[in-house]
Amino acid sequence: MEQIYLQTKAATMELVEKAKIKPGQILVVGCSTSEVLGAKIGTNSNPDTASQIFAALNDCAKEYGFYLAIQCCEHLNRAIITERDAVPGAEIVNVVPQPKAGGSLATAAYAAFQNPVAVERIAADAGMDIGLTLIGMHLKKVAVPVRLDNNRIGDALVVAARTRPKFIGGIRAMYDEELL
Repeated sequence: MEQIYLQTKAATMELVEKAKIKPGQILVVGCSTSEVLGAKIGTNSNPDTASQIFAALNDCAKEYGFYLAIQCCEHLNRAIITERDAVPGAEIVNVVPQPKAGGSLATAAYAAFQNPVAVERIAADAGMDIGLTLIGMHLKKVAVPVRLDNNRIGDALVVAARTRPKFIGGIRAMYDEELL
């Protein structure tokens, strides 16, 4: 379990640095603990594994000042569990995730957050997908892949992305490195 924590922390820190995640921004994370443990997605939900992953994610979030948004599984239509402060004015939905109905990581997040809420959608600044759970629907419109050297947590493949503002008009916008 310590290895899962260390791998998660290394991948998260690498993403924070490469994506230049700033305080107050949102990192969406989808995770299959089944895949982390070498099983097919949705077949071996594991709260202990989720606790280690969440602890590493949360430690990084506290250190760097960003918000976590944890994606539920398809049983809850990939709803998001996050802190209420991350989504002011958002329409809250009434659900409490469970390991086999929402996912183990979402369950761990709901239990650990100070003021957890569930929302149907979010527009995150960056994302980490642990075990190919498909988080793209919760990223801002222009997602850019981030290639991680730390791209495995347990047996699960880790895919990451950052977002950037849209380029709208003018040749200068296409080459403005500050926007990238």
